[in-house]
Amino acid sequence: MSEFARDLYQKPPSPKHGRKHGSRLKSLAMSTPTPNTPPALDPEAMLARARATFDIEGQAVLGLKTRVGASFVEAVQRILAVRGRVVVMGMGKSGHVGRKIAATLASTGTPAMFVHPAEASHGDLGMIKAVDLVLGISNSGEVEELTTILPVVKRQGVPLIAMTGRADSTLAQHADVVLDSSVEKEACPLNLAPTASTTAQMALGDALAVALLDARGFGTEDFARSHPGGALGRKLLTHVSDVMRSGDQIPLAKPDANVSELMRAMSTGGFGAAAVIEPDGRATGIFTDGDLRRLIEAGVDLRTARAQDVMHRGPRTIRVEALAVEAAELMEQHGITRLFVVDGEGRIVGALNTNDLMRAKVI
Repeated sequence: MSEFARDLYQKPPSPKHGRKHGSRLKSLAMSTPTPNTPPALDPEAMLARARATFDIEGQAVLGLKTRVGASFVEAVQRILAVRGRVVVMGMGKSGHVGRKIAATLASTGTPAMFVHPAEASHGDLGMIKAVDLVLGISNSGEVEELTTILPVVKRQGVPLIAMTGRADSTLAQHADVVLDSSVEKEACPLNLAPTASTTAQMALGDALAVALLDARGFGTEDFARSHPGGALGRKLLTHVSDVMRSGDQIPLAKPDANVSELMRAMSTGGFGAAAVIEPDGRATGIFTDGDLRRLIEAGVDLRTARAQDVMHRGPRTIRVEALAVEAAELMEQHGITRLFVVDGEGRIVGALNTNDLMRAKVI
């Protein structure tokens, strides 16, 4: 190790250097900001601001009602005529609104997707085809990422609907149809943060989706097909055949079966009932665990009893192609918990109880 290195490792810092270093640390500590004391909360002021926000945004939406007219009708007609998709575009808060509008359109019968304007300038513009229609959203109508790609969109012959707060904006000038989403002021006390303007955009997008839904004759079954994971989808798309027990899981017995055979059949899959069937597979009766208890209480000689003697005739059945929700309604109507499933000729092909419907989340 060199002499310089030994001095560096062995010599303590001079008092002068230490004082300088310490004073610097002290100065740094004194300059470190301390957390601000939160302002005193005024509940009444908070509530007043909230109510003012509701008033401003409510007025913004009601203002749309007075201005909607021929351009809205034309926008709906153009969207109905599109062979491709409605491509929704917007930046910032308008982009967030645009994503929601695209999702609402898609779920109500109008094929739609959202394309980010900035990403469009870097390749995503290839997602837009001549058969599509662009719905551009911008309160100012001057957002650079959107206005930059408008000439390219127009050269492709893609129709453009503008949703903007300024009829003289660049976006509006490029558009085939302009939807006025202007507001008198934002709910933000600084009149800067998009609040009332985005509420107006959202409401105008919903109005478009609902008008299109109505014009297409879009019904509950159509809605269910685009929402298969929801409660409505399960009710309208789930059939008895999707949830019923079949094959060896169907508890069956012949008319001449004794009570022991009936009990073994009822135990199949824990169904708690057995269908008594004729040779052709048609149901002639039903015997349940409740019937068994009643026979025991009545002192009936179970050794000699036969299925045809103790069964209930004319069991409730449901067609295999019926909706599962219809099975639930039939059970509720007659106060029963089980149904046997039949084909078009009345032969038993399945069994169903409330537990099966609950597992399928139909009830």
